[in-house]
Amino acid sequence: MVALLEESPLTAEAVITDVRHLLSHGEEALAFDTMCSWIYEDDLPITRQYHARLVAMADEMDTPRSVQRLDELLID
Repeated sequence: MVALLEESPLTAEAVITDVRHLLSHGEEALAFDTMCSWIYEDDLPITRQYHARLVAMADEMDTPRSVQRLDELLID
């Protein structure tokens, strides 16, 4: 999860800090959902490889809704 955050297209320090805070308190699923939500809300482009990693993490955490519309942001 930390690697996904570090490699994410997020640039807003407040969002990154919030996600790190959630992770430090054991709220991995909420941190992941928050990160994915901000990627979508800020319309940040993601690669197919990064998207595949997000989908794999969503499957692992049993939170498929977190990545539901992120495929709209794919770049080649």
